[in-house]
Amino acid sequence: MTENVVHLHKNTEAPADEASVTTLTVVPEAPPTRPVPLWVRSGRAVKTVATHERTKTTVRAVARHGLYTFNGGRIVARRTWDGRTGARYERMIRAAEAAGNNELAEEWEERLQRFRDARHRRRMDLLHSPVEVAKGAAVGTGMGVGTLVALGVVMAINNGDVKDVITPLAATIDFIGLLIRIVQVVWGPALTIGPFLALLALWAVGSKQQAAPQWALPANVRSGEGEPITPSIVVQALRHLGLPALRKAIKEMGDAGASMLSPIAIAGCGVEVDVNLPLEVSTVEIQQRRRKLAENLNRHEHEVYITIPQAARTVRLWIADSGALDEPIGPSPLVIDETMTANYKTGKAPWGRDLRGDAAELSVYQRHLLITGRSNQGKTAALRSLVLWLALDRSVQFWVADLKGVGDWSMLYGIADVLIEGPSDDHCIQATEMVEDAVAEMNRRIEVRKSDPGAVFRPLIVLVDEAQKAFMCPAVDDAKRPYGGSKATSRYFMAARTIHNQGRAVDVLLWQGTQDPTDQNLPKLVREGAHTRASLVLGSESQAKMALGDKAVEDGAAPHMLRQGLDKGTLVVASDGIDMPKGQSSITVRTHFIDDDPAKAIADRARALRDGVTTLTVIERGEERDPLADIAAAIGDASRLPTTDVLKRLAMLSEDAYGRWTNGDLKRVLEAEGEEPKKSHGRMVVHRDHVLRALANRDDEGSASAAQ
Repeated sequence: MTENVVHLHKNTEAPADEASVTTLTVVPEAPPTRPVPLWVRSGRAVKTVATHERTKTTVRAVARHGLYTFNGGRIVARRTWDGRTGARYERMIRAAEAAGNNELAEEWEERLQRFRDARHRRRMDLLHSPVEVAKGAAVGTGMGVGTLVALGVVMAINNGDVKDVITPLAATIDFIGLLIRIVQVVWGPALTIGPFLALLALWAVGSKQQAAPQWALPANVRSGEGEPITPSIVVQALRHLGLPALRKAIKEMGDAGASMLSPIAIAGCGVEVDVNLPLEVSTVEIQQRRRKLAENLNRHEHEVYITIPQAARTVRLWIADSGALDEPIGPSPLVIDETMTANYKTGKAPWGRDLRGDAAELSVYQRHLLITGRSNQGKTAALRSLVLWLALDRSVQFWVADLKGVGDWSMLYGIADVLIEGPSDDHCIQATEMVEDAVAEMNRRIEVRKSDPGAVFRPLIVLVDEAQKAFMCPAVDDAKRPYGGSKATSRYFMAARTIHNQGRAVDVLLWQGTQDPTDQNLPKLVREGAHTRASLVLGSESQAKMALGDKAVEDGAAPHMLRQGLDKGTLVVASDGIDMPKGQSSITVRTHFIDDDPAKAIADRARALRDGVTTLTVIERGEERDPLADIAAAIGDASRLPTTDVLKRLAMLSEDAYGRWTNGDLKRVLEAEGEEPKKSHGRMVVHRDHVLRALANRDDEGSASAAQ
């Protein structure tokens, strides 16, 4: 019983008339702590021991080695059964029939028949073997004894002793007796040790085959990573995918699901298999469980790709070898082969390798291009490898706007006619004006094509890297028209749309690289105008559909499943310019990375193919000048002047207008007036009379137009 302790306190702070009052405080004494029963402490100790990691490890080890021995016996028994019967052949026949390969099934059936015939002959031979063995033993014994006696006779004649006749026979009998004594000595220990040796052999077989449950295997083996993909593993992975209809259908199949699978084929650094799904299961349900399927196959999510081939109700699984996708794919052929050339019309750019390990080559002929993805994932590198290859075709022109402005495209000096580098609004404005100039060039070519349907033009690649900056540029021009945006008044948007609509017909192509696509930084009408659409890692499925289109994503394209930072340079490509398996609408490509120094070396080779291209770094918008009149002024009183001297004098007239002119610019202006430069003594020259005649003809045409 708990006792209360009474404490007496005198209240000294109370008023004088209450000072004598004593306060009583009753403090209950804490109850004594009850001892923990012995059985509770014992239970806790048992629980601690049972749940200790060392105990778990011991239990797993005992179970593992015991099951190694037991299952090793099962494996040996099955191997023996397979060797003595036709069970192996029958399994192969069923598998071939399930896969629909009747030719292979007939081949295995023929092998089974040959096996049965050979087994029948062996059994018939066994019926006659006892008699034959007895005859052979009698004949052998008689011949052996006769031989020994004959040997003894020879010894007796040689030694002169009759006793030597039986010496060989006696020695043989003694040797046989020695063997019997050895067997008698060894037989006892052999009977004792033999079972242990047999168990050790069974354990070795089970250990080699890892014949134990996953929970009992060591930690480094229990993960199953690197395990070869077999039909049974694929079926088990599908069966445990969490789809009751699929599990039920597999259970009801007579072949345990083998008929669902096509033959497993090696495909690059992995394997590929088609799965024909039961009626109750849709391909979408399998795609939505990619991670679970990968885990069931003992793979990481990024090591399993699910695509939809042409066959109905079928998914195609590509399963990588464990860790293979983290290995480099090797250098670009552009770096290795210094003799490589390019052809815009018939050639294909060596872009990288697909998941099967085959070379992935892209045709860029009359195809607008869009590459998107998160920042610092290899977008510029993927674009640059295409440009460096195409630069080896001297007929191709490049106008480039790098709105990142960190020097990624600086190797194009002397190759590109225009190169704008910088992230500011002014650079975005210049990029917009560059695209608008491309529209004007496109319209000029279209007009020429109307009068001359067979006219051929130099391909013009208009490339804008970090194009989202141009779309989001807040600047407006003097007419209050915005440079950025996605409305009909947006200058960049409308220029890009115009090139997409008509540019490919006259080989004016727009290539864009942009970050995470949204309706703000990549309007729908522009992204859907690209013939080749490629995407690096993205953040969501909705962005993947913006980048590649709904069709590609619904068929299995999944750039949003790539790993940020780990899958740099891995692109999901939707294009008819790249070879892909029949029925697929996209392909995954691991692109080659060309570093700065190799890129400069390739650019040097491209520059050597070209005739002194002068690269404009700023789009000038100065005073209007009359090029033909300026050419006449530059020639002066001379009857003719070399084109190089004309260019120098033009630059002196106006550095802004003519400082970056080339022979091609001069020729273009004169050809438009019907008076192109002529060759004289091996040099191209411009005749003063020809220029004056062109001016007079132009003035006459202008006067006639005014009079009318």
